[in-house]
Amino acid sequence: MTAPASTLEGKVAIVTGGGGGIGRAVCQHMARLGARIVVNDLGVSVAGDAGSVKAADVVVEAIRAEGGEAVANMLSVTERASGQAMVEQAMDTYGRLDIVINNAGIIRMGAFGDMTESDWRGVLETNLHGAVYLSHAAARLFVRQRSGAFVHMSSAGGLVGSTRQTNYAAAKLGIVGLSQTLARDLGSLGIRSNCIVPSSTSRMTELTDNARRHLLTPEAQENLRRARLASVPEHMAPVVAFLGSNASVALNGQIIGARGSELYLYGHPSPQRDISSSKPWSAPWFEEHLIAAWTPFLTPLEVITDVFRWAPISGPASPDP
Repeated sequence: MTAPASTLEGKVAIVTGGGGGIGRAVCQHMARLGARIVVNDLGVSVAGDAGSVKAADVVVEAIRAEGGEAVANMLSVTERASGQAMVEQAMDTYGRLDIVINNAGIIRMGAFGDMTESDWRGVLETNLHGAVYLSHAAARLFVRQRSGAFVHMSSAGGLVGSTRQTNYAAAKLGIVGLSQTLARDLGSLGIRSNCIVPSSTSRMTELTDNARRHLLTPEAQENLRRARLASVPEHMAPVVAFLGSNASVALNGQIIGARGSELYLYGHPSPQRDISSSKPWSAPWFEEHLIAAWTPFLTPLEVITDVFRWAPISGPASPDP
């Protein structure tokens, strides 16, 4: 009997930031589906500060206790050499690599004018550069074997908008550009790259929720509360695993949102309105024609709670493996 395409039996995956939250849930879920996992986690705080807990070891032990296979990796994704080292560890340990989950991320919130260079560098190096370094190392292998799948974590904080997160938003929009270009450049070689935009309960979302709670109406606060209750990390894991499986071969270069038991497909930016002139541009022409023509169609500067005004559909209490 042929195994279903959604199985991960025999596949090998690297999951960065796999020591907690969505990363941990993804590692454990994929292991239950038969994947062998390289669990990468530096064991730091949500802001990227040094920690002492060997989170990767804890997840590896949990996977092995259930009969799965996993190894720990505690390298920092911010170092270019770490990407190559993770790929080599997968190959040395399991002899192959099929899936890369770029999940590692930190957040350092603050007013744009108050952000230090450390705030910017820390977030960009972890959230964006870390994904670039690992993807670059893995892509060279994927090209040789003409197969492989990338799943990158983006955020509605970048795609839709939030407040006091300029560094985080810039990094997460950069992830979209990385993913879509990989999809275009490597898709013909059997390599897929997709983004997932998760709504989940974690240390990071607790921090961001508390920072914007005073800006929300009572209705928006209640929807946010229900969203967090419905969006435990375990509800995100099956979506990530599916994107790494052979069953998702039709999906490439896509941005997929997940919230509770809801999935939604994001569109890509594209021209909305056109205007032209047979004469050279001038300020009076802009004022007379462009402003009048475009004003009804300008993109509003919304934040996440403006867009997701409805409470999510609650997911199952215990998602099936």
